[in-house]
Amino acid sequence: MLKIPLLTISILILQVSTGFSQGNWELKRNENGIEVYTRQPLSGSLKELRVICELTATKTQLIKTLQDINNYKQWVYSTKSNYLLKTVNPQELIYHSISHLPWPLRDRDLIIELSIIPGNVIDKFEIKAVSLPTFLPVDNNFIRVPYSLALWKVTVVNEHKLKIDYTFSVDPGGSIPAWLVNSTLSIGPYNSFIKLKEELSRLN
Repeated sequence: MLKIPLLTISILILQVSTGFSQGNWELKRNENGIEVYTRQPLSGSLKELRVICELTATKTQLIKTLQDINNYKQWVYSTKSNYLLKTVNPQELIYHSISHLPWPLRDRDLIIELSIIPGNVIDKFEIKAVSLPTFLPVDNNFIRVPYSLALWKVTVVNEHKLKIDYTFSVDPGGSIPAWLVNSTLSIGPYNSFIKLKEELSRLN
């Protein structure tokens, strides 16, 4: 079975055609406290993705891990490279990522603005990762991702536990077979969140 990383999965979820209505979230995998859902988007044959789980970590530990861009290869499934481009402020940074796709697909590159967004109540906050496709010149070795939006909705359950509701909406650019995406959709995110749990456990 082909191995597709979390970032690759987000890259692959492209709304490529019209004629569909948005469906309800459908549970595809539920193991080790990690629930992976998909649904039909408003338009397109490729599905959107959602992950719900709990992490044993503090708010500070999660934010620190997500802002440690150079360490993404340790837990983001099959990531090829990541590096920090700019620190805007303590709550906002911009980074470049390259994701390896299996042959014959071309690797994708992605420029992301990662922002920490305080909630209206003390026990909730969000982390948004949105693409900035024109931030760097296009590298012809890769296909530039023209649009990507990932949203972490985080609830602080207690001092050492967080509830995560994570969703993707992405246009990867180029041409990707729908069968490849839909047949492996739950693999990458599940493995990435398993690895993220391991990374966070080292901080406790």
